[in-house]
Amino acid sequence: MPHTTPPTNLIPLAAETLAAAAPEARPAPESQTGATATNGEPTAAPGSPTEAPADRLDQIFEGLKQKSIAKQAIFRNTGAAFDMLRMVTQELVVELSRKLSPVDSSVLVEYRPVNDMEFHIKFSGDLLVFVMHSNIITFPEDYGPMASKYVEEDFRRRFFGHIMAYNFMADSIKYQRLNDPGYLIGRLLINIENHYFLEGVQQLELPDNDMADNFLTPDMLRLFVESAMIASVNNDLIAPPMQDIQKITVKQKLENQQVSRGSKVGFSFSNEQKHPTSVDGLAY
Repeated sequence: MPHTTPPTNLIPLAAETLAAAAPEARPAPESQTGATATNGEPTAAPGSPTEAPADRLDQIFEGLKQKSIAKQAIFRNTGAAFDMLRMVTQELVVELSRKLSPVDSSVLVEYRPVNDMEFHIKFSGDLLVFVMHSNIITFPEDYGPMASKYVEEDFRRRFFGHIMAYNFMADSIKYQRLNDPGYLIGRLLINIENHYFLEGVQQLELPDNDMADNFLTPDMLRLFVESAMIASVNNDLIAPPMQDIQKITVKQKLENQQVSRGSKVGFSFSNEQKHPTSVDGLAY
């Protein structure tokens, strides 16, 4: 086939088309200033790697140092308080057992160790579970002691270790009735200065004074245990109405869930409970 030369007027037309399709180069917006120091001044061109400014590193270092030291101290205080709580509980159980044995030897009060962060007291049909949580928590500004002058004077006083007291029916654990409820009847908050804040059900003897005056002592911890036991004993098991238990599933039978199991409905809290915020990302 003979060679055909393309018309010369096609070449400039293609060039014009490509030029029109190409995006117009635009200068980078002034807001893209790249890495900046904490004073807002640029330290490198946009997209360029740079070392973090020294003043920012100092801020991170100081923040970590202060919070970490405070949290470790609070954790140690909470651990010491939990050990003291364990000790006064054992003493209380011994005293109660001595008083009850001559009256009725079948009524047992037992202390049951579980691990370094949990122990139980079994008495009559009740089981008190004391748990120390491993995380340090804080709260919203309007919760509990947070708005007090004492807490506001030092940021380290905003963080707390916490020990919870739960009430279960003893048979719920014995027969592994997994759907039976337990009740949080008290929570003890402990700060870096070994001051405490106690909150819980109205049956507890809650202190009315400011956290600044509340110091952890063996007598105070014994009062916490005694009050929790009194609240549990005085709050009887309420059976459900018969019409609520007319049917039972095979699953409930196989899981050893007694149809007639009741629940304790007499617990009421002294104030509206709000969820804590965990410093370490977890809350109990």
